[in-house]
Amino acid sequence: MQRTNSNSPFQIKEAAYEKQNRKMRKENPGMCKRLTSGTSPRRVSFACRFAGMKGAMKDASGEPTRKAMALKKWGFGSVEAARNFCNKNKNKKK
Repeated sequence: MQRTNSNSPFQIKEAAYEKQNRKMRKENPGMCKRLTSGTSPRRVSFACRFAGMKGAMKDASGEPTRKAMALKKWGFGSVEAARNFCNKNKNKKK
């Protein structure tokens, strides 16, 4: 079933997330762009950090949480995907 309303709650929430992210990047010009693919150390670190986070992917009204949106922006569809990526790519310490 397709939505015909171009201002769906998810799109509005995602637009607000992008607006806040733009502001943060403007205030911190040294920040790099998002890494949505590859095995960069920053992306591996993000995946490992979020793989251990507790919390829902959707709020009480069924909208994606900030955690879910952050995972999506970094190229992960779920906490499990981030956990698998982390375990596969983290440095093994002896």
